[in-house]
Amino acid sequence: MTVHPAQLGRFIEDFTVGDVYRHPFGRTISEADSTWFTLLTCNTNQNHFNAHLAADNPITGGRIIVNSGLTVALVLGLSVIDTSQNAVANLGWTDIKLRSPVYVGDTVYAESLITGNRASASRPDMGILTMKTRGLNQDGLELVTWTRSVLVPSRASGLGQDYFPACTAGPLEA
Repeated sequence: MTVHPAQLGRFIEDFTVGDVYRHPFGRTISEADSTWFTLLTCNTNQNHFNAHLAADNPITGGRIIVNSGLTVALVLGLSVIDTSQNAVANLGWTDIKLRSPVYVGDTVYAESLITGNRASASRPDMGILTMKTRGLNQDGLELVTWTRSVLVPSRASGLGQDYFPACTAGPLEA
């Protein structure tokens, strides 16, 4: 019997500059998602939750527009499985650009281009990964772009590995 350890994500040595990760999940935004995020973040712009008021918005064609903070958070979340599942810290985002509006019912996808991978000067078992990420909708329209840097451990660090607890009842049997 082979026991496969609990492990998810990549380590700094797994990344190559120039590689593109098309992140595997897409996420359709519901009206509840948009309204809850907007109200949870105390954003009082009614174009995000008041259909009557939004009907007069000349930019959105009268539709409720999804809070751009939700768009950024969702695209970031979609990218984690491939780029920062094992990261120990976000180091920064730059050049965030909102390219196209997002509406309730849109499905958001994400992809990332690895633009930098270097050893950390202050943490010998880690590296700094830099990437350009973008979000796309179901029609391939670019929604948002940014550059992001994260601190990612190496395999040698031991972080993100062998964290599954030993069962006090012994091994699982057939």
